[in-house]
Amino acid sequence: MDAATSFWATPVGWTLATLGGILLVVVGILISLAFLLLADRKIWAAVQLRKGPNVVGPFGLLQSFADFFKFVLKEIVIPAGSDKVVFILAPLISFVLAFIAWAVIPFAPGWVVSDLNVGILYILAISSLGVYGIIMGGWASNSKYPFLGSLRSAAQMVSYEVSMGLIIINVILLAGTMNLTEIVTQQQGWIWNWNAFGGGLETLPTIIVMLPMTIVFFISALAETNRPPFDLPEAESELVAGYQVEYSSTPYLLFMIGEYANIVFMCAMITLLFCGGWNPGFPTDFLNSVPAFVANLFYLAVFAVKVVFWFFMIALVKAFVPRYRYDQLMRLGWKIFLPASLVAVVFVAAWRVFAVGG
Repeated sequence: MDAATSFWATPVGWTLATLGGILLVVVGILISLAFLLLADRKIWAAVQLRKGPNVVGPFGLLQSFADFFKFVLKEIVIPAGSDKVVFILAPLISFVLAFIAWAVIPFAPGWVVSDLNVGILYILAISSLGVYGIIMGGWASNSKYPFLGSLRSAAQMVSYEVSMGLIIINVILLAGTMNLTEIVTQQQGWIWNWNAFGGGLETLPTIIVMLPMTIVFFISALAETNRPPFDLPEAESELVAGYQVEYSSTPYLLFMIGEYANIVFMCAMITLLFCGGWNPGFPTDFLNSVPAFVANLFYLAVFAVKVVFWFFMIALVKAFVPRYRYDQLMRLGWKIFLPASLVAVVFVAAWRVFAVGG
């Protein structure tokens, strides 16, 4: 036992353990994306009183895998006038950045690839880089429609990243840390300890801004990931298909996987920052008598249920809410969300300093 423990403490053992954790996270996310994509289509179909995919596999459960093989086996078409290197590099960047961000997401106590003390800064840095893949894809296509779509998408993502960053500052003020594991740990216990409800009885009055900010963060996440009703860069009636007009086969698949990975990532962020992460909303003293691995499986299940719930909400928005005009989208971000998030930061900071005492 000591020999095994000492091996994992060596550089080789640490490298193997880290690679194993990364592989486990990536494979788990890819498999979950397949079924969440099916759920997205099923929910949309149910709202429209349709059945949705129901042929490939039992209840259509293998439809996403059939679509995957269809994309992989199709011929890759690269426009003759495009910048071929950048054209191929763009979807790879979008795909890789979408998965790199998951490195600091804690799925359960201790179950995280890299438990950074500045995890939130890392996430903000990675999310700000994501816009480059879209701009490169639109520019490299050498066509005005993808280029206009990529510019629109970039402007949209940058606009809503500002308000999301300010909202996250509220969480940092309540938690006093940028480590995601510590942020979740501070929300343990009863449901009123979640940051969406003020982060505890001591800071409960901040619920008047934290609960609305949770909703604003959710709406901003829709715009950040180009989801309906903010899918203007990809709207068929607006710009054909946005920045990915000239893409097909595997490069298009990489763009779509990256987009859905970002959507699920935003669901995980809402869960961690505002809804207690893996904490179920009540004390978990009954888990003290079970092995740590079993307890972590329970926490992982709680985390997964919350992520699926927020994904379900995103799918419902897609089915119910009509698409915004572009001027409405920008006005919402700059004239409503940005001032509201600034007011929230001032309120939470003032409460922490003057009422709680820092």
